[in-house]
Amino acid sequence: MSVEDGGLPGLGGPGQARWTLMLLLSTATYGAHAPLLALCHVDGRVPFRPSSAVLLTELTKLLLCALSLLVGWQAWPPRTPPWRQAAPFALSALLYGANNNLVIHLQHYMDPSTYQVLSNLKIGSTALFYCLCLRRRLSARQGLALLLLMAAGACYAAGGLRDPGSPLPESPSTAASGPVPLHVTAPGLLLLLLYCLISGLSSVYTELLLKRQRLPLALQNLFLYTFGVLLNLGLLEGFSGWAALVVLSQALNGLLMSAVMKHGSSITRLFVVSCSLVVNAVLSAALLRLQLTAAFFLAALLIGLAVHLYYGSR
Repeated sequence: MSVEDGGLPGLGGPGQARWTLMLLLSTATYGAHAPLLALCHVDGRVPFRPSSAVLLTELTKLLLCALSLLVGWQAWPPRTPPWRQAAPFALSALLYGANNNLVIHLQHYMDPSTYQVLSNLKIGSTALFYCLCLRRRLSARQGLALLLLMAAGACYAAGGLRDPGSPLPESPSTAASGPVPLHVTAPGLLLLLLYCLISGLSSVYTELLLKRQRLPLALQNLFLYTFGVLLNLGLLEGFSGWAALVVLSQALNGLLMSAVMKHGSSITRLFVVSCSLVVNAVLSAALLRLQLTAAFFLAALLIGLAVHLYYGSR
């Protein structure tokens, strides 16, 4: 299967190992985001401004990309690229900035595990934009695989995690907090729908830019994150050690996801996001004292079947 059809790049030996490691790291960092945000809560609320976390994340990614070019990890193009090639990344930055802020605001309307499950609705929106904007067609088998991913999310939402009612361990940041209940509100569902639509559009649009321009990935990311910093200027308030870990994990995840879309596709990114459900569940069980149920294992089985259907031999 070609990359253009949503497949994986044809690599062998060390290249295949690096690609596999990158996908695993992407899955881990994406799945860890919501539990880490929950650990930042003070008196049941996120204590810092969402724009502050987004700004620091974009700035971290910008500095890492600049460092990559300066030390020669990626070659600078022989000629200085025209700055008009940077302009289209402003829209990408705007879409990603809106979504990054929505992720944090959504934590006020639902618990992290519910967010992680329902956000899998972005599978449908991304597939739609993938077919419309990139003019790609998915086979019946591929469509079934994506439906299985959505079914896995629904199964997990029905009871993949259970709150046993036990208190969280006492710590300076969580001593005043109780256990994290599973919940979602009507405004949260509306915001989540907006989040999924923006997520699908931003993913496909950015993939289109990354693949059409013959520029090093680090330079393209430099364009993207420069706009990201400019669009997310804010004050740094209420930050803690957990918040710093959120910023670092999101910065790493953003860089890994851009590589996935540059060398893979938005569909590959969908599978990374869905597989991160497993990481999210394990961390929620370990850090937030939620318990895994049979529905979680059924969801994991459906995800594995979807991966086999989409990427397995026909």
